[in-house]
Amino acid sequence: MATPSVRSSRGTTPLVVESISEQLHSILCERITTGAYAPGSRLDPQAIANEFGVSRTPVRDTLLRLEHDRLVETRPRSGTFVTRPSRQDVHEVCQLRKGLEWLATGVAAGAMPLEQIADLRDEAVAAIRAAEQGDYEPFFASDTRIHREIIASTGNSRLIAARESVEPFVYWLRVLGATGPHRLAGSTRRHLEILDAMAARDTEAAQEAAALHLTEVEEWTLADMASHDIVT
Repeated sequence: MATPSVRSSRGTTPLVVESISEQLHSILCERITTGAYAPGSRLDPQAIANEFGVSRTPVRDTLLRLEHDRLVETRPRSGTFVTRPSRQDVHEVCQLRKGLEWLATGVAAGAMPLEQIADLRDEAVAAIRAAEQGDYEPFFASDTRIHREIIASTGNSRLIAARESVEPFVYWLRVLGATGPHRLAGSTRRHLEILDAMAARDTEAAQEAAALHLTEVEEWTLADMASHDIVT
């Protein structure tokens, strides 16, 4: 017998009954991080339950998880709202990334196969060329892959999980900010420095470039978001 499912009135993918909370989390997380739900907007649990034809229990569980992710906040006697990120949020996320990725880059400098490093480098170069022509998606894909594969190369499941825990927030900050050409060019320059140092098996240089990269990411993110009156 087919697995029961429910469908959003908006026509989104049917929800499998056994994992409603998990699927609701993925859908609502995507709506927040892509800007469909704007920072500061109120989320109505009953409206969400009605949209997907579910009880309020999985909706409540999902909102609690999103609150743990720092993507929503509950205000007493007011309701649940999409978080309006603060300068402290940006600083904390970048600081956490710097610690994790400094360590991971040191491991990757000695462990990642040279062929993999070369492939990441070729993709980064092709991505910035595409961005210069107005196509930014290859850069975002390359950026995500470089950081993800450096973390993965550690083989440390706890470190990987810690990095994944902030991935939605990292993506959200990118969407909220105005990604200007200076950021793409600057990030690519650091990416190539990191990868070249890794290829040379120069752990110290790779870690130094990784730390500097995250410092610059924080500065650029705050400047971009402030220019759009998003960050508080």
